[in-house]
Amino acid sequence: MARLFGLIGNRADLAPRVLAFEREALRVRSRNAPLGWGIGFYQSGEVLMRRRPIDEHESIDVAANAGDVRGDAVLGHVRTATIGTMRTENTHPFRYRQWLFAQTGTLPVFGDARERLLASVPEFLRSGIRGDTDAEVTFHIFLSFLHDHAQLSDGKMVEPSYVREALRSTLALVDGMAAEFGAEPARLNIAVTDGENMVLSHRGERMGYRIFAGKSDADMILGEDRDLRRRTPELSQMHFTLVASDFDGDGPFAQESAAATEPLWKSVPEYAIVSVSRGKLPEIEPLS
Repeated sequence: MARLFGLIGNRADLAPRVLAFEREALRVRSRNAPLGWGIGFYQSGEVLMRRRPIDEHESIDVAANAGDVRGDAVLGHVRTATIGTMRTENTHPFRYRQWLFAQTGTLPVFGDARERLLASVPEFLRSGIRGDTDAEVTFHIFLSFLHDHAQLSDGKMVEPSYVREALRSTLALVDGMAAEFGAEPARLNIAVTDGENMVLSHRGERMGYRIFAGKSDADMILGEDRDLRRRTPELSQMHFTLVASDFDGDGPFAQESAAATEPLWKSVPEYAIVSVSRGKLPEIEPLS
């Protein structure tokens, strides 16, 4: 009962259409457990967020919640509370300057290891932690590794290679801490973005991606909306990558077994890291 998704494209006006087209894949049903959700996005150079720590609807319709979002990078999360109460400070995504971060899965023995994990984070970062989740601590560990490589300046463009390395170092640190307490490595899916690139690590519940590119895909997501077609020129240049994880059952992959052609949704191998840049196909490499 969680969901993690990231979207990067080159047409901010069409982002809500892409999310709406995959509405059912992104929807999360409550199953009698309270859910919260959050969406972070980049619009006209600003980082904007909307978060609802408790949503009493029977299902969370991510597409509807982002229906008016005009952003070329969007990071979303639906949460079932495991560590930390359901309040805004504990609701993903978390933000630091231009960075957004979201996570599914839980760090083992977090209660025992929390103070030692926090000790690895510089004070100027540690003082910014507002909630009590393991995910926010993981985020600040990630930020500390970026800082170690002088990649944390406000507004600085960061090459994806540094982001990948910081994520790998973060996971190595939390895994090492878990091992000290006799626990197995955590099964986590993580997404982080600075609005220009998005990097995701996958070693939790199933993750996949879908590409929307070119006029035929643009026509598909626009449907019969002729007015919008007139206001959206150069549809042939449209390109979006949608990555999502933690699906209910087979999620959007159910079509794969019956499809005679290449599936629309492609699985990300477990223990992989995915780098998504605007206008390019995702790059996937082993996490370790």
